[in-house]
Amino acid sequence: MLGAADSWLLTSSGLMAHSLVPGSLVQLDWHRSAEGKEFLSRLQHKRNRRQFGLLEAPVMPPSANVDTVSYKVFISGKSGVGKTTLAARLAGLDVPRMHYETTGIETTVVFWPVKLKDSGRVLFFRLQFWDCGENALRRFDHLLPSCKEQMDAVLFLFSFTDHTSFVDLSSQIARGSDPSDNFVKMVVGTNFPRFDLFMHTDVTEQEVRTFQEVSGIPVFRVGGDVCGGWGEVAPLLSTLAELLWHQDCMTVGTIPS
Repeated sequence: MLGAADSWLLTSSGLMAHSLVPGSLVQLDWHRSAEGKEFLSRLQHKRNRRQFGLLEAPVMPPSANVDTVSYKVFISGKSGVGKTTLAARLAGLDVPRMHYETTGIETTVVFWPVKLKDSGRVLFFRLQFWDCGENALRRFDHLLPSCKEQMDAVLFLFSFTDHTSFVDLSSQIARGSDPSDNFVKMVVGTNFPRFDLFMHTDVTEQEVRTFQEVSGIPVFRVGGDVCGGWGEVAPLLSTLAELLWHQDCMTVGTIPS
């Protein structure tokens, strides 16, 4: 469990609903180790995050036996909750200073290395995040099917400073998924305040706990202050990677003991 000082927090009971104990398949804190930092250095250039296009990938040494697995992740949420900002933070891009409505579909590629617990094997997860503006989804019927086509996971967003976005979560999840769908679901609350400002949020912790108990979907919190570094994105990316890997293992029937 992460400490209260971290800007990203996860309540582990949500992962239990996926029949998965957090950290049972991948080493969630591996990015802090010397080996993990060596792999993360492949994602940097002069201490800055490298940006990867659709056809680009990190360059690994010939001796490194590393496989890349690719997944499509749709970011869903009402206008203004921070979908584009979240994608930018995960990719190490500059966060937009002013809100603007995404006019169509924007894709962001994020690479994230994880180490499997059972075999010690290192995998590079290639996560392609799809973000589409709410108004564009309403105007053009073909955009939502395009975002959901061959989708592996969806992040449902709400803002701690917009209670209506939290109330809309249930209907948002109902619109974006079906009980028979086989993809990972996670919820991310944006604009999570510092501890000393927590009383000023529009969404209470009790409401978040109740939602999580009823839905069984894990909820992350992302703070409003960003200082850079892997620590801010590692919990979300590592957990997302573990859930995706668990989903694939379930599909092929190779869940380790």
